[in-house]
Parts: sequence; C-alpha cells; structure tokens
Amino acid sequence: MQNSYKTKKKLSVALCIRNEEEKLKKCLDALTFADEIIILLDDCTDNSKEIAKRYTKKIIEGRWPIEGDRRNLAIKNCKNNWILEVDADEIVSKSLAMEVKETIQKSKNDWHPIRVNNHIGDRLIKFGWGCYIGKGQYAGLFRNGFKIWGSQRVHPKIELKGSSGLILKKPLDHFVDNDIKDMFNRLNAYTDARALDIRDNNDGGNFLGNVKRIFSRFFKCYFLRKGYKEGRYGFFIALCAGLYPIWSYLKAKK
Repeated sequence: MQNSYKTKKKLSVALCIRNEEEKLKKCLDALTFADEIIILLDDCTDNSKEIAKRYTKKIIEGRWPIEGDRRNLAIKNCKNNWILEVDADEIVSKSLAMEVKETIQKSKNDWHPIRVNNHIGDRLIKFGWGCYIGKGQYAGLFRNGFKIWGSQRVHPKIELKGSSGLILKKPLDHFVDNDIKDMFNRLNAYTDARALDIRDNNDGGNFLGNVKRIFSRFFKCYFLRKGYKEGRYGFFIALCAGLYPIWSYLKAKK
C-alpha cells in the first residue's frame, strides 16, 4: 500500500484488552494525541468498556482465543495512514508521542521499531529480558497494511512488509508485572496458551530438547543479557525464560 508523502499523515492507535480496568485509564490518557483510537475488548467482564467509552466510540467486542486474530481485527478497523500498536500495560510518554507524530510526517519507510523500558512494579528492569519474557523493542509504528500477525494464541509470529525505518529514540514504558507472584501467574497463563498451540501445530519439539533449553535460555538471559545485575528479579526472569518451553511441552502432552 502506497501513500503520498506530501499530504499530512494521520495516526490510529490499536489497543486490544482483556479485563484491564486497573491500567486502562492511565494508558488511554497518554493516547489522546492520536487522531483515532480503536479498542478491542476481548471477553471483558470488568469495567474496561465503561472506561474505554470515555475516550472513543470505536469499540469492538467479542471473544478471540487466538491473539493474532484479535490483533489483526483491531488493525483492520484502523482508518488512518499510520498505526501505533500498544497494550493496556504500556504508557506512551509525551516525548515519545511527539516523536511518533514527527516520524509519520517525514518517514519514507513503512515501519519503525520502538524501544521498550520494562518495569516490575515501580522498578525499571534494564537487563535480562528476552526469550519471550519481556521485550527490548517491537515493531509498534507502521503504515496501514504493512503488519500482519500470525495465528497463534501467544507470542504470534509477525509479518512485516516494506522497509524498516530507524528505531525511535524515545522508549515506551511497559509495566510488565507488579511483583514475582504476577510474573509466575503470567508464565502459567502463557504456557497454557502455548500448550494449545503445540497441540494444534505439533511444533513443541521433544522432551530432551526442551530440557536443554532450560539451561541455554537461563544462561542467555542471566549471563549474556546481564540479568544478574537485577538481583532476584533478574534471576526469576531467567528462570521463567528457561521453564517456558518445557512447561508448555509438558502441558501439551498431559
């Protein structure tokens, strides 16, 4: 899809949520700079809809077991030249918002990565993320039609079309979990979803291979990505990264 670079570009925000009433208002307060906000409510049973209605009329409701399906639907409903994709536990700072607005007016590329600052509670955790646990950056800003999510329940594959632009300088703040208990609960939920993907696609590898990944993934996060600098949080992030494949595999085979 080609757009004219001479006309003023407009921005849509795509936001998929499930029971995020505690975080949603703060997220949406930071998105009022956008020309359009699309909110997809996935099987919400809390007050998320009432909060969302204060910010936009463009709300989609339903239930989508496949993460990629709901993300693609939210993107499909965006009407503007550029799309910014965020989650309810993420905050766009004023400086990042300004950079996004400037980038879409002058960029000759089709998508731009965005840096991510990951937090646990109020603490910024700089080191150790990876192996599907947290994210250092993501393709969050893209032209309409240039990003497609795969059909997986958790951590869907992404197809990006066109050319990549420079990574944005200002980071997104991602509030991953409140504490170690939340981190464990998220790992449990992710491995439940991954187990179903393994059953559907038969792509979970074998027992011995997944046992080896416990150590290789732990080593990568804790030592190579310097998780040891983050104390107990760095250790637990590395532990979660190591356990994710084998726990998913065992659940799939149960």
